[in-house]
Amino acid sequence: MLPNDSQRPDPDALLAQVQAQEKKAARGRLRIYFGASAGVGKTYAMLAAARKLLADGQDLLVGVVETHGRQDTAAQLDGLPVLPLKAIEYRGKTLYEFDLDEALRRAPALILMDELAHSNVAGSRHPKRWQDVEELLAAGIDVLSTVNVQHLESLNDVVGGITGVRVAETLPDTVFDRADEVVLVDIPADELLRRLKQGKVYQPLQAERASQHFFRKGNLIALRELALRRTADRVQDDVQAYRVEKSINPVWKTGAALLACVGPHAGGEHVIRSTARLASQLNAEWHALYVETPRLQRLPAGQRERILKTLKLAQDLGARTAVNPSADIAGAVVEYARSANISKVIVGRGRAGALARLWHASPAARMASLAPDIDLVEVGLPPADAAPRRAAGEDAEAPRRSSRHWRYILAAGASLATALASVPLQPYLDLANIAMLSLLTVVLVAVRLGRGPAALASLVGVACFDFIFVPPRFSFAVGDFQYVITFGVMLAVGLITGHLTAGLRFQARVASHREARARALYEFSRELSGVLQTEQIFDITKSAIERAFRARATLLLPDDEGSLQAPNGGEPLDIGIAQWAFDHAQAAGTGTDTLPASPIFYLPLIAPMRTRGVLALLPLEGAHRGRWLLVPEQRQHLDTFAALAAIALERVHYIDVAQGALLQMESERLRNSLLAALSHDLRTPLTSLVGLAESLALSRPALSPAQLDMARSLQSETVRMSALVANLLDMARIESGQVRLNLQWQALEEVVGSALRASGPQLQQHAVQTQLAPDLPLVRYDAVLIERVLCNLLENAAKYTPPGSTITVAAGVHGQFLQVTVADDGLGLPPGREEAIFEKFTRGERESNKPGVGLGLAICRAIVEAHGGTIHAQPHAPGQGAAIVFSLPLGTPPAPPEIELDDANDHETGKPT
Repeated sequence: MLPNDSQRPDPDALLAQVQAQEKKAARGRLRIYFGASAGVGKTYAMLAAARKLLADGQDLLVGVVETHGRQDTAAQLDGLPVLPLKAIEYRGKTLYEFDLDEALRRAPALILMDELAHSNVAGSRHPKRWQDVEELLAAGIDVLSTVNVQHLESLNDVVGGITGVRVAETLPDTVFDRADEVVLVDIPADELLRRLKQGKVYQPLQAERASQHFFRKGNLIALRELALRRTADRVQDDVQAYRVEKSINPVWKTGAALLACVGPHAGGEHVIRSTARLASQLNAEWHALYVETPRLQRLPAGQRERILKTLKLAQDLGARTAVNPSADIAGAVVEYARSANISKVIVGRGRAGALARLWHASPAARMASLAPDIDLVEVGLPPADAAPRRAAGEDAEAPRRSSRHWRYILAAGASLATALASVPLQPYLDLANIAMLSLLTVVLVAVRLGRGPAALASLVGVACFDFIFVPPRFSFAVGDFQYVITFGVMLAVGLITGHLTAGLRFQARVASHREARARALYEFSRELSGVLQTEQIFDITKSAIERAFRARATLLLPDDEGSLQAPNGGEPLDIGIAQWAFDHAQAAGTGTDTLPASPIFYLPLIAPMRTRGVLALLPLEGAHRGRWLLVPEQRQHLDTFAALAAIALERVHYIDVAQGALLQMESERLRNSLLAALSHDLRTPLTSLVGLAESLALSRPALSPAQLDMARSLQSETVRMSALVANLLDMARIESGQVRLNLQWQALEEVVGSALRASGPQLQQHAVQTQLAPDLPLVRYDAVLIERVLCNLLENAAKYTPPGSTITVAAGVHGQFLQVTVADDGLGLPPGREEAIFEKFTRGERESNKPGVGLGLAICRAIVEAHGGTIHAQPHAPGQGAAIVFSLPLGTPPAPPEIELDDANDHETGKPT
């Protein structure tokens, strides 16, 4: 083996690295300017870098830059090519967003995209700006962008808890982590506050409010710490990626990660607690590792149970735990530390005596020899009261020791039997061949019984060879010195062969277990990939987990209210424990800290969006059933099964949701098309009928009183039918987006008056009051459509209130909205239907002889929301009437045109102009 073979990269890893580099080469690069808050200078730094690149001849384009009125930032834009923004109509307003299509068409080498977490206006190709950036990167265009720490999804709630302000616009952490470069833009909190007071962050009025809320010094210090830590995490990931790419083995002491070594002795818990305290003091992450050698695999069940509980304790204290099988403890620890770039290893102080230390080096000494660049921290011995517990545990394992004794007896018997069987063959075989038969027995014993019995078999085989075959026979005396060398070589070869064979047996068993777990996961995921029904997931998950973990499994799924449903038949389950695991997204039952007395293990099925159910397992391992739940590797294996099942359940759920939404969309489209066609075809003949009914009432000679009543009834019903058809047609036009708002600044009093006049016939038997505030401002709205809203509300109030009741129209300014209320003193709305009455084809009374098809309020909601407002019903006590309230957003009306002085004088003197 060459000296540098241990540092030679893995060929498969090199191939994957080359493929990743090829894919990355065709993709644009993303650089993010990252800061703690607004005003630290991210956009300024981005523009300064862009100006330098432009001076160097870089082909760049400014896609979106928000200066927020900062003069220094705006000055940096001078001379940079700017992409015109795209105008988008939204709720009657014209908004401007980044023009992705034009940017892709122009295809610059670099584009500037400020505020990466920005939400695009409805009508844009992507709802988020970072999705626009992803498309630019996929097209090979480099991007410079900016992000504040409060916009990272994982830190959004943390920042909200510190500042009291939850930011709605967030960015997935994966986008931040995938960035090719992150530049931290940082200034002290005092400097940022000074800039805020100077008006370099916000305008004076806005800056005053910000300094009293978000921009408090304590908030800024905390946000700065979060930004620095997040950047440090990012840099640590970059360092680790570079080490893997360059196949660097030595540990770089750039972090403060700790590794606690768990051994089979009683001091393991002491090491874990000491490491946890040290990690807390250093504010560092830490790991716990248990190396399982072939000898440790044969430990009594009590000691193995203690090791598993120690690993569980480490996991509960925040460690990342691992169990690595290896025949070399020191080598496995060093390999793990180097792979995770851990610079400090915590070990317990050894209990071996002086003679044992002279005979072989301790694992800690071997670690120091193998990795002189790693710091070793030795923890003192635990309290002496651990010894009695260990002795009691060993006494409980008497049957296990008896089993081990039988293995040694069998090994000695096998060597003795081989020697006796070779006696008849002595005339035909040379002594060297008989020695080979003895070595073969040692190898077979090592394969079947392990290292210790193989060593005993080697000793017994040499003794039998000397006693039976070497002259003088049947005596341990040696007549020729060369046989002493033969005995020594036989013993050494037997011991070495037995050691190597037992080690290979151990490695083969470990590899077999890993292959079985990988195969089980592959088959499970392959079976789940094609299922389309929840029942199939239930059956596949149950059978797969029962095969892999020797446990009876059951899936509990929630209903629409989030309550788990007990399956029919099967194991008796505690639904209360299962519901707790589902609600808290934490495991419960046996092997956990929550209700461990339960014999069943409850594992929540956590999918990316929500918890989809609970997996209940009843282990079937005899007296020690459920112990495998404490093994980190087995628990991770089970968690992977649960995650695959949860994702499959979520996929099936969203398939059902998509199918339902598609069916609803198709039904809605068909209904709208049918209504539009019917209403359009009926409108012309109904208009003719209205005209004929009016002509009939006015015909000459005059109709008799009975005939006149019939003509007027015909006219009334025709007008009502025409209004219904008009409602159907208007609803279809609004939902299809064919209605264009004619927005004008105008007073509300005018449209209220026209609506009252238009609804006069319906309001004849009711008293109408108006309560309009005297100082109502001008509002920008479509007068025809808002009049339609008022008419529908007035007609609704007249229809569902008895004659003689009072209908009130009120209006006033509430915050940033003009609020209009149409109230009555009738019987009120049905309880619990305040929202349902705004749905299409929904009426205030389910069964009623009152005319109408239930479209009036649905049309009102569609019109008001098209204006950017809201509409709702105010609940009242039964019998106290109903009130429908809609709000229209206020704005800043344009200033009235100034009258020139000459024209004003002409008007005052009455001269012609």
